[in-house]
Amino acid sequence: MQSIFEENAYNDIKSRLENLNENAEANWGKMNVGQMVWHCQGPLNVILEKEDYGMKPSWLAKVFFKKSLYNDKPWKKGLPTAKFLKTKDTKDFNTEKAKLEALLDETYAHKDKTEWNPHPAFGYFTAQQWGQMQYKHLDHHLKQFGV
Repeated sequence: MQSIFEENAYNDIKSRLENLNENAEANWGKMNVGQMVWHCQGPLNVILEKEDYGMKPSWLAKVFFKKSLYNDKPWKKGLPTAKFLKTKDTKDFNTEKAKLEALLDETYAHKDKTEWNPHPAFGYFTAQQWGQMQYKHLDHHLKQFGV
């Protein structure tokens, strides 16, 4: 699995974001494109320690889901979304896309960081696993909207 901390993977995501527009339609799921770019900010806010969304450590999450966050196996289409990363509100695509791009740039700026605080729900990740998790999430949703 690629990592958002790798230059090629970072540039891939940036390029695909540039190709995303407010008229993009989902190939699966319930989110529209504005909601999706808002949603994708959540995990970046977690890695940057800007938000923990009230998540609590969970042994179930650690045992059953943790590895799926960063392994090479693609996520299934239509997986349930955590409540705190869902919105029914209308989101301005251009505003949310700009916020996502800024968070992505800020995350990539930490590419040489070797120690990260534990994830609020899943616990410890290596720097490589944090980067893979971020790439996998963004890749999943960009594919959802055809880019």
